[in-house]
Amino acid sequence: MICFPNAKINIGLNIVSRLPNGYHNIETVFYPIPLCDVLEFVPSQKTSLYVEGVDFAEDVENNLVVKVLRLLQKDFLLPELEIFLQKKIPVGAGLGGGSSDAAFMLKMLNQFFDLKLSVEQMECYVSKLGADCAFFIKNKPVFATGIGNVFKEIDLSLKGFYLALIKPKIFVSTKEAYLNVFPQQPNFSLIDLIKQPISSWQKNIVNDFERGIFNLYPQIAELKEFFYQNGAIYASMSGSGSSVYGIFSKKPDLKSMDCELCFCEKISD
Repeated sequence: MICFPNAKINIGLNIVSRLPNGYHNIETVFYPIPLCDVLEFVPSQKTSLYVEGVDFAEDVENNLVVKVLRLLQKDFLLPELEIFLQKKIPVGAGLGGGSSDAAFMLKMLNQFFDLKLSVEQMECYVSKLGADCAFFIKNKPVFATGIGNVFKEIDLSLKGFYLALIKPKIFVSTKEAYLNVFPQQPNFSLIDLIKQPISSWQKNIVNDFERGIFNLYPQIAELKEFFYQNGAIYASMSGSGSSVYGIFSKKPDLKSMDCELCFCEKISD
């Protein structure tokens, strides 16, 4: 069976407070985008994982798609699997690629083996593996709070706009990103700002990670400026980086960019 796990972008990201356990309360909007990995499995005598598109050196059992299988095997009689994963979504980009792979693996297992898990049950399973994993079960725009694990569906569509995304040859770890942030309550909640016209987002919607990351990696800041100079209605770093995206009314020219990934596609739904 085969599926195509998609990426997401963060539209705005406010770091609201620091929790005693070291995590942070945030508010952000998750929006699914049509940049996809390819994930496939077949039943086998032994579980194996073949990954293309990125250097893969980790223990198979530590990969999220295998962790999903092991999680379900505790409650269901499932066979071992031969798993194939072609990575199109870059790692360390703030695009949720690993979380999406996990969620889509769960949905695919549920369908293939007719486990009859509800949406809520699937969200419960996959949330054990990462804060944003459950988002990809419904895969619809949400306002996310808590540590990025509490979702409220919102009426937001970028249909008809072009989404351009650049991942520079820079890796930003989440730990590194949080070193230079100062939690604070925003003046206006993102759930209200996101309802305003996209033309207002540039002045009002921010990603709190940008200040610290841009100081460390000016090249990432330059990408955001590049998008605005080329007509973006709104541009931002996604999540903790290092990818930067722009929303355009017309298709931009990215041919001259030297980067790990250049992606541009018209949003269809």
